[in-house]
Amino acid sequence: MQEIAAISKALGEENRLRAVTALQGREMCVCQLTELLGLAPSTVSKHMAVLRAAGLVESWKEGRWVHYRLANRGAPPAVRQALAWAAKWLQGSPRARQDAARLKKILRLDKEELCRRQGRCRG
Repeated sequence: MQEIAAISKALGEENRLRAVTALQGREMCVCQLTELLGLAPSTVSKHMAVLRAAGLVESWKEGRWVHYRLANRGAPPAVRQALAWAAKWLQGSPRARQDAARLKKILRLDKEELCRRQGRCRG
């Protein structure tokens, strides 16, 4: 029951749903997610920690960047089903379409520049 509660809590917030939708079929740096969501880096990190604790996303660090992706096929059935449910119901929403258009632009930006602009990198 704890697993379902954690998944429900994680998906019960709009910005976390937006992040899950953005991660469909791709990996993203926290700087890219921050740019998309328009939130403070610390807020995005907290949202991603909730998603990670629920098992919905995986993360790893590469140099100065923290990357995220949706949980893989080895994830528990409840996680896979929750991600499939979210993808199905959010894919055509106006906000998801808006985010997809912004995401195309964001993914073309240099990660180093994004990171610097957000004050996450020094140099």
